[in-house]
Amino acid sequence: MVPYLCKRFLIHFSPCSLASVSFHTLGCKLNFAETGTIANQFKSNQFSVVPFGSPSDVVVLNTCTVTEEADRKCRQAIRKALKANQDACVIVTGCFAQLRPEQIAAIPGVDVVLGANEKFDVFRYIEAFAKKEKTQIDVSCIDDVTVFGAAFSASERTRAFLKVQDGCDYSCSFCTIPMARGRSRSAQIPDLVRQANEIAERGYKEIVLSGVNIGLFGQEQGGSLLPLLRELDGVDGIERIRISSCEPNLLTDEIIDFVGESRVFMPHFHLPLQSGDDYVLGKMRRRYRVSDYLARLDRIYSVLPDAAVGADVIVGFAAESDDHFESSYRFIESLPVSYLHVFTYSERPETVAVEKPSLMGGHVVEKRVRSERNRRLRVLSEKKKGSFYSRFIGQTRPVLWESAERDNRMSGFTDNHIRVERSFDEALSGTIQPVVLGRMNERGLVESPEMEMLHVLVSS
Repeated sequence: MVPYLCKRFLIHFSPCSLASVSFHTLGCKLNFAETGTIANQFKSNQFSVVPFGSPSDVVVLNTCTVTEEADRKCRQAIRKALKANQDACVIVTGCFAQLRPEQIAAIPGVDVVLGANEKFDVFRYIEAFAKKEKTQIDVSCIDDVTVFGAAFSASERTRAFLKVQDGCDYSCSFCTIPMARGRSRSAQIPDLVRQANEIAERGYKEIVLSGVNIGLFGQEQGGSLLPLLRELDGVDGIERIRISSCEPNLLTDEIIDFVGESRVFMPHFHLPLQSGDDYVLGKMRRRYRVSDYLARLDRIYSVLPDAAVGADVIVGFAAESDDHFESSYRFIESLPVSYLHVFTYSERPETVAVEKPSLMGGHVVEKRVRSERNRRLRVLSEKKKGSFYSRFIGQTRPVLWESAERDNRMSGFTDNHIRVERSFDEALSGTIQPVVLGRMNERGLVESPEMEMLHVLVSS
């Protein structure tokens, strides 16, 4: 842990009268949920929320630091905000702010840096919002963060992201998230049920359960994830629930079986893999091996044969030789997964992989090699997605239509996470409709026939 993260700096601002605030979120679904909660703090204090990039009195950026590229995008977003709103009070929070507050404070124009604990109580830490000669930094030591900050956010009129868990007790050798988020902690089930009911009352059809390591839900209290799923299954008005991601070693048979019987949990899982090679998994300090991953897939498809399963993969990790990558590629190629999220490894300060390179075998993968491996897996991902989509051409499946319009088109997802497109119809936004899945278009999406042609199959 970095010593200065345990320091606290606080400079009081003189009061000023403001009216508008804009937000920009980088990173995971959990960050989006937390931004929604921060936005509610401003709304309750009579601020109006305006789009990011438009003139506003306050700009809040919720940041990510999972990779070097994430750090770069954070700095880029901060500079964009400063350029668009030179007189605005600029507040930076999130994981990058927790880990590197002094780096952010060194960017001219940043007014406030808030840590993981402080972002949930903005109006306590900021007396007034104004440009400052010196940046206010208020960041607690992550070891002292024990409070669970409740959060949910909604996108358009279709789905909401509900935060159920935060922090992580794992110690993967490439990851800084435990340093940015702290120990695993969970919300209370009655509180989450109450929030789910509120989401339903607002008219949203789908909830995505979000967290850093959702499979650890409740364990610090002697509980587990399954009781939460059972309670949420009974919330009236919610027609779909998805589990955003769950470690393979924490996705139990009981959870899979429950999803198979549930009225609202969708046949869609996201199982982080990271590598298809056992040697690399060991160096990463992952808590499973390729045989365990296969066993989880076998269980899922035995219960839910039409399920979509996505996988996270990291390429170019310190211990990944050419042979290890080829072994990993062949394994992933053989997997019946539906899509991949591919990340290029970047060295993160204070991680085991960086601080103890001898434990990784002293191997460093060149940047150009990392890029090529990333490219190969992205191509493989498109092939897998295309193969998965093609299985269901001609079938009728429920689609939750989203309100976003692009080129007079709209899209939505089936229960098993196939993205479908059709001509825009405002009346369909936020509704779930049975749709015959037609051919795949040039963007790799499935076409939907017009609703009056619902029962006419379109050949692939």
